[in-house]
Amino acid sequence: MMAMAALCRRFSGVLRLAGVASSRLTHHVLQKETAKVEAFPLCALLHTSRPLKGLEEFFDDPKNWGEREVKSGDSWTVEQLRGKSSEDLHKLWYVMLKERNMLLTMEQEAKRQRVPMPSPERLEKVEKSMDRMDQVIQEREDALRLLQTGQEKERPGEWRHDFLGRVIWYTFREWPIPWFMNQKHKKKRFYYLKNVEPFNRLRLEKYLRSENRRKNRERNRQRKLLKKFPHLAAKPES
Repeated sequence: MMAMAALCRRFSGVLRLAGVASSRLTHHVLQKETAKVEAFPLCALLHTSRPLKGLEEFFDDPKNWGEREVKSGDSWTVEQLRGKSSEDLHKLWYVMLKERNMLLTMEQEAKRQRVPMPSPERLEKVEKSMDRMDQVIQEREDALRLLQTGQEKERPGEWRHDFLGRVIWYTFREWPIPWFMNQKHKKKRFYYLKNVEPFNRLRLEKYLRSENRRKNRERNRQRKLLKKFPHLAAKPES
């Protein structure tokens, strides 16, 4: 029994020495590996541009505060925008968007202080420029689509009659099953019954009468203006 206990102590001592040696060897190997690894500079995981200003960008230049009029240029025309590239239009869009946000903020601030906004026509100029830019971009998309697919509209379709006899534009859509097997599509009636035709004639008659009244009002207005301002009448060509 005593011999067995002594053998166990000797065996545990050997294991302890082997563990210390292995730990020293591992530490030495790790030191060599870490020495080979080059130190990389710390890099940020998220890149953001440095803000030049804070909420001050939502307000006009302080030198314009309290002024009744602020000098500003004219709005962009369609011809000017057509001469710019798509990249320039993209940059100009965000410039005008920033300007519009600033003007809207100044408008609300003027309402809060119950004072007139300096040169409120600037907001109208910016909105007109953005609308014209949308028009130019849509023209380019339509031209590209006509060149690639030959279709004038984004989604093809055709003129059809609804159940009331009115002419509507029906846009084609993709269905997972054929149209003659689609119960939902078959519920749509693209025709009208014969008893609807009298009402269609009445609707057309109503439309023609309203157009005739509108033309008469415009003719009377032109006659009154001519009578009130005879010197502004167009002179006949010789």
